[in-house]
Amino acid sequence: MKCYFCKKILIMAKIGVLFDLDGVLIDSETIYTKFWSGIDDIYPTGVDNFALAIKGTTLPSILQYYPDDNVKNDVVRRLKEFQDNMVFPLYPGAKELLQGLKDAGVPTAIVTSSDASKMQLLFRQHPWLEQMFTAVIDASKVTKSKPDPQGYLLGAETIGVPADRCYVFEDSLQGLAAGRAAGAKVIGVSTTYSAERIAQLADRVIGGVAEITVEDLIQSW
Repeated sequence: MKCYFCKKILIMAKIGVLFDLDGVLIDSETIYTKFWSGIDDIYPTGVDNFALAIKGTTLPSILQYYPDDNVKNDVVRRLKEFQDNMVFPLYPGAKELLQGLKDAGVPTAIVTSSDASKMQLLFRQHPWLEQMFTAVIDASKVTKSKPDPQGYLLGAETIGVPADRCYVFEDSLQGLAAGRAAGAKVIGVSTTYSAERIAQLADRVIGGVAEITVEDLIQSW
């Protein structure tokens, strides 16, 4: 059932919602942690908890840890091979929340550090998903990685809502910092870090998107 009351209020309020992808909408962060931990075993960076340290950052930012071009190329090759065979499971409640926002007329965007090729794979697995969003801001559309707010500022601009009238859903420390720096209202999702760890960077902490509704977003603004 469409929420026409919600639609009227949200359009009047001009609210927008910006979603990170991994760890927020798709349950992939554990898989990526294993992948990048394996890469760090092969090509040690000396960074403690490397797989966690890079969460939320773009591939060009990650590749800066590898000064050797041959190593860079091998890491890119391994990542492409890994992602080409990935399954992208949606978190419980993700489809319902996205559909509710769309029905309510709320402009939304994905703001992700993932590259365009991964997004194509994702949308092939879930053909309906791309239609849920007003815009998709992937790594090819930014020059600065999270925690810089560039991606979220661009997302807000693209959907036509000021950043300070947007919600940002994030799970990584870098992403939470980016959302806050953009001036958005930040909802931390404790799928990658504990609720206690991310609380200081978020206006609200949830365990997953199934815990929140369109009505919640209206009432908590």
